[in-house]
Amino acid sequence: MHPLLARSGAFAVYLIAWVPLTAILGALLVLAGGMTALEAAVVSPLLTGVYAFVCLSSWYLCIAFPIRTSRLLPLAVTLTVASVVAASLWVLWGATLGGLLALAPPFETIPEALRRSTLVVLLLGILLYLLAVALHYLLAAARDAKEREEREVELKSLARDAELSALKERLNPHFLFNALNSIGSLAATRPEEARRMCALLSDFLRTTLGLSGRAEIPLSEEIALARRYLAVERVRFGDRLGFTEDLDPAAADSLVPPLLLQPLVENAVKHGIAGRIDGGTLTLVTKRFGDRVSIVVENPAGDDTPRAAGTGLGLVNVARRVSASWGDAGHFSARRVDATFRAEIELPART
Repeated sequence: MHPLLARSGAFAVYLIAWVPLTAILGALLVLAGGMTALEAAVVSPLLTGVYAFVCLSSWYLCIAFPIRTSRLLPLAVTLTVASVVAASLWVLWGATLGGLLALAPPFETIPEALRRSTLVVLLLGILLYLLAVALHYLLAAARDAKEREEREVELKSLARDAELSALKERLNPHFLFNALNSIGSLAATRPEEARRMCALLSDFLRTTLGLSGRAEIPLSEEIALARRYLAVERVRFGDRLGFTEDLDPAAADSLVPPLLLQPLVENAVKHGIAGRIDGGTLTLVTKRFGDRVSIVVENPAGDDTPRAAGTGLGLVNVARRVSASWGDAGHFSARRVDATFRAEIELPART
């Protein structure tokens, strides 16, 4: 919705701003068209009252042609043409208004006075429309700044929640118990593997704790953290937990919020592999195409696998963090297709 129409107070201020413009138009009609003060007092409010609403349409032009991303020459041509068209419609409305007012005997000379003022009204109309364009670009910039601020606040909150949730999961007694129990079993028969798994667990916990305070990390780091997590989980599942990856090197430097993929990997293990007798394979695929990056996590779909984004807290968290980080430019989807569960994040390739 138009920002001025969305708030009655803002719209009232906008209309009040047209009062001095109405007086200026009246003075020009007297000077250039030879109108009497009475005629100008009748005509100018009727002209500016309509044109004030015509100028509101420039908001949608500003949205269609953002000043930051539009090329200067095409933007200048577009705005010039739009202002000339709007001003021409204003002149046409003036001619129509003059014809209607001429039906009343006191205002028979108004059409001729408006005809003499055509050029003045046209030029003033172009100027007023361009001023409205400038106002709307300022409103768009203020709206974008507010949305960015809100996204940053939400992103910080979600990142903090995700970090606390991840730390809680890392320090969850069940997680540590299962990992340490597996290490204990290996210590008697395969001490070398037990020592290696101790090192993996320590490395994983240290890396997770080290993410505190980092707003973004390269995708390659996030994937490395997922590998560490899966290495620890393979202590429990052994060959039942398979992992394959198809990584595009061009996507490795793209920045993502820390622990963005962690809920997807954990859900894949918990819902897609842990409950299956023969286990399964988790697949991670990254791809860069142009200025966008796609990240896909796939796993076998178990009976308790969430069927769509929104059915699990982990998936909801991922969807909210994608939205907070990139707004409409980021997309997250999670769906079950036959015997496979597929979660995909698509985002701008920001490095």
